[in-house]
Formats: sequence, structure tokens, C-alpha cells
Amino acid sequence: MSQVARHLMIHGRVQGVWYRAWTVETARGLGLAGWVRNRADGCVEALVEGEAAVVARFIVLAHDGPPAAKVARIDVVEVGGEGLSGFEKRGTL
Repeated sequence: MSQVARHLMIHGRVQGVWYRAWTVETARGLGLAGWVRNRADGCVEALVEGEAAVVARFIVLAHDGPPAAKVARIDVVEVGGEGLSGFEKRGTL
């Protein structure tokens, strides 16, 4: 299985709508590693690591997010993995 890492910048109405909690729950449910945090500019930032097909599935799901979210776009960048285990919520950057 091919392991990949993707850095995501999620734009839209994604703060104050449980997007980070949804991200943690969804990523853990898919067996992914990484982190998610709010940014001062109103975006949500995430690093997602795992099997390529599962990471791709997560990105598809992230376009919807939780019911109250309105995702405008997600910028995805291929990055080197950090070798993380588990998925966590981090503080605002």
C-alpha cells in the first residue's frame, strides 16, 4: 500500500461549525494520521497521512464536512509525511 501525505487548506464557512471535530472523527474512522487546526484567516488547515486511496476518499468527504459547513474550496498540496500516529486537533495558528 502506498502511503501519502497531503496538506489541506479548507476555505469557506468552516470555523464555528464543528469542522475540526468532524475532521478528527472522520480521519480516525478512516484510520488516517495527522492534525487539524483553525487559522486566524478563517480557514481550516490539516495534514492527512495514510494509504493513498483512503486519503483521496477523505478529501472527497472534506468538501462537504459537517452539516453546517459551507466549503468553498480545498487547496491540496502533496507533502512529505511526518510519520504521525493518530489524528489530533491543534490550536489556532
